[in-house]
Amino acid sequence: MSAVSDRLPTFPWDKLEPYKATAAAHPGGIVDLSVGTPVDPVPELIQKALVAAADSPGYPTVWGTPELRNALTGWVERRLVARDVTHRHVLPIVGSKELVAWLPTQLGLGPGDKVAYPRLAYPTYEVGARLARADYVAYDDPTELDPTDLKLLWLNSPSNPTGKVLSAAELTRIVAWAREHGILVFSDECYIELGWEAEPVSVLHPDVCGGSYEGIVSVHSLSKRSNLAGYRAAFLAGDPAVLGELLEIRKHGGMMTSAPTQAAVVAALGDDSHVREQRERYAARRAALRDALVDHGFRIEHSEASLYLWATRDESCWSTVAHLAELGILVAPGDFYGEAGETFVRVALTASDERVAAAVERLTS
Repeated sequence: MSAVSDRLPTFPWDKLEPYKATAAAHPGGIVDLSVGTPVDPVPELIQKALVAAADSPGYPTVWGTPELRNALTGWVERRLVARDVTHRHVLPIVGSKELVAWLPTQLGLGPGDKVAYPRLAYPTYEVGARLARADYVAYDDPTELDPTDLKLLWLNSPSNPTGKVLSAAELTRIVAWAREHGILVFSDECYIELGWEAEPVSVLHPDVCGGSYEGIVSVHSLSKRSNLAGYRAAFLAGDPAVLGELLEIRKHGGMMTSAPTQAAVVAALGDDSHVREQRERYAARRAALRDALVDHGFRIEHSEASLYLWATRDESCWSTVAHLAELGILVAPGDFYGEAGETFVRVALTASDERVAAAVERLTS
């Protein structure tokens, strides 16, 4: 077992524990803006769908019920403007992190194969490559990479941690380059419904992919849009050849979404009103935190979308973490996401209105 764990970096969040203790000791209590876990209630219609499906004694299928696949294809066509999406173009998964961590292994990648991901990125992209014993490389512009042995290219727009959004033109250029070199593209679009100063576009948009899904797959999650992080509900959409292979592998591995969760996803994707309401909550929190951070001497970069503000005081990220911890505010150090983040912190919008108000008061007093 140690041979597997030895391939992995130190779990980054463990490094934050001393600062969490400092923040928790604040007389007004901790304001945790670090991990980015949803805190608002699961919408009632989703809870009701889950409860109604609670009597599910049989095994669920990996591909999901026909009702679930209808919900997935309908959402992909309605929200992403994708065309001619069939059941073969979608696949439910057990939360997006599971997929990211095990995708290189499920694709059969190994030593000598390369996985690429953004210079500033969700650390699980690298973890997935390490688990498969594949090589990995970070990029600023993927089209400047050596395509030799590059088998999997991760895109992430809107970005975690920076909130940067890739334009349709940029995505089109990258997809064309990847196809030219036979490189599989997986686009992590889990924050696509949380655009603030830019309108995120999917790689499945016909202007980007030319109406063909060959060699491209998008990754979507209900954790943030519907507060379903505790449900582990996500899905893939794109190239049916790739998804068909993953389906067969995942059937053998028993990687199935629970039947009650499948019913909840159907309800969630069929309702847009709760998404608008949640966006409004996050928009208000974002505006309040952004103004308070700027007043406190921070500079905000990118942050056009997603659930985070990418903030800096042009000092070591750990000095900033320590400073904010003394105010009872816990944030994530930027170097969790790569060396390029060493002077930034990631500030999550996922705290209650009361806690966000407390953070604003501390930053501006």
